[in-house]
Amino acid sequence: EVQLVESGGGLVQPGGSLRLACVASGFTFGLSGMIWVRQAPGKGPEWVAGISTGGATKKYSDFVRGRFVISRDNAKNTLYLQMNSLKPEDTARYYCATGTQWPRPDWSPRGQGTQVIVSS
Repeated sequence: EVQLVESGGGLVQPGGSLRLACVASGFTFGLSGMIWVRQAPGKGPEWVAGISTGGATKKYSDFVRGRFVISRDNAKNTLYLQMNSLKPEDTARYYCATGTQWPRPDWSPRGQGTQVIVSS
């Protein structure tokens, strides 16, 4: 069974940083592209960033490019999202997901996600 466990969220002031992690199990992590998705209250899910199986290819949404960095450690079955220069509009619950295709009209989170709140 595929399991994804996100962590690293919290309350941070505007301009601050957080590093999210997603520990994967139940599948061959190193053979799967991965993405981060976020969802704010009352809004639909937004694709944030994606990474290829080996990490060579990374893509970002316009609203995080230059501030967030996606990475992975295949030896640890872990996906990361380094979030810098955080803004209040980054407030959302963040989820990781397998695969790189987006949009997915029927997407629903597999894990609990991790809450990020950016506020002074």
